[in-house]
Amino acid sequence: MKKRVNFNDQGGQAVLTVVVFLLSIGMSIVYGVVSPTLKQSAVAENFIQSSQSYATSESGIEDVIYRLKRGMQVGETEVLSVANSIATTTITPVGNNEKSITSSGNSLNRVRNTNANLVTKNGVTFTYGVQAGNGGFFIENNSKVVGNIYSNGPVFGQNLNLVKGDVVSAGFYGIISGVHATGTAYAHIINNSTIDKDAYYSSSFNATVLGTRHPGSQDQPSVSLPIPDTTISAWEQEALSGGTISYPCPYVITGNKTLGPVKITCNLTISGSAIVTLNGPVWVSGDIRIRNNPVIKVSSVLGSKSVAVIADNPYHRHHDDWHDDSNYGESQISIENSPTFQGSGNTGSYILMISQNNDAELSYYNWWSDWWGNEWHSWWSAPAINVANSANGAVLFYAGHGEVLLEDNVSVKEVTAYRVRLKNSAQVTYETGLSSLLFSSGPSGSWTVNGWGEAR
Repeated sequence: MKKRVNFNDQGGQAVLTVVVFLLSIGMSIVYGVVSPTLKQSAVAENFIQSSQSYATSESGIEDVIYRLKRGMQVGETEVLSVANSIATTTITPVGNNEKSITSSGNSLNRVRNTNANLVTKNGVTFTYGVQAGNGGFFIENNSKVVGNIYSNGPVFGQNLNLVKGDVVSAGFYGIISGVHATGTAYAHIINNSTIDKDAYYSSSFNATVLGTRHPGSQDQPSVSLPIPDTTISAWEQEALSGGTISYPCPYVITGNKTLGPVKITCNLTISGSAIVTLNGPVWVSGDIRIRNNPVIKVSSVLGSKSVAVIADNPYHRHHDDWHDDSNYGESQISIENSPTFQGSGNTGSYILMISQNNDAELSYYNWWSDWWGNEWHSWWSAPAINVANSANGAVLFYAGHGEVLLEDNVSVKEVTAYRVRLKNSAQVTYETGLSSLLFSSGPSGSWTVNGWGEAR
């Protein structure tokens, strides 16, 4: 009897094996095609959500900056919703004049952070102890400067007057004569002077230079004074927004008084033992006279901010013998005896006395032909600001179109004017904090972005 072999069972197994093999190959091919697509889809979704998170974070920063710059109310933490995303923004003060803003954006648990740094730009930077315009700087008797001098006009001393710093007399007509500078000197001509460090000049006559001489040097450029008229006008408008005092005229203060922001439409006199507290800018459309022993101070509520007090009669900014200035003045400031000027009690707070008198700018002044003999006394115009005796304290003087005259035992922190004169024992001692003054309002008080980017 013959044995029968069943080939059908083995054939079925072979077919099944082939099918499984082909199916595995097919699945591998499908997986190979589909998997990258799925991954790309996931990556794309993650990118979309991450971008949405970042955009929301940026929106949170922008919202807070917008409100801060416009003086709107802002909390320490702000929450902003954009579509399905949320931005949580935190504001952290960094000192008085700086804020750090951090915003965290979250979109479906994808988190992106951004950070911005805001600072208050004061628009006013006093870089030098003395800065003079084309009218120049003149120092007489035993006066001295502790700080640097930058003048667009001549720098004249009489008795090797001491300047503890650098001295610059800019331009082709720049002259330094009769001073002893402990730093470096820059001028077209240096004459009858002692320079402890280096000297940069085109020509030099009878000058002692302890450092290195640099003859044939290029003249230094003229530089603009730090406060443009537009800024002063903005302070005047801010003062006007607080109201007007027009009676009595002249306006006399002999007791305790709070001023500012305010405009006074005639001459202002502060005398006796008055105590005047400044809450904002004061615009006097006339002359300002401060005498005897008053105290003028910045309100403590202003923190580290400074306040401008401005003498400016737009209709009369210079002296003439035909003008009756009994009530409305010529935009001059006169300070004498022993008044005291105080900041708010915080570092960086000062009173800035400004005169818009332009006598010096309008006067003809031919110093070039007679500088050899120092015969420059007969050309003086009426000073825009005259400070005498022992006035002192947290006060700065500015006359962009006129002359500031400091005399006797006056000691101030900084002076800037078209022309500056120091007499007798007057002294200017520069303070480094003056490079970052903050005022209560106007162009100088807004927040400015100092840095912006993604935070890790």
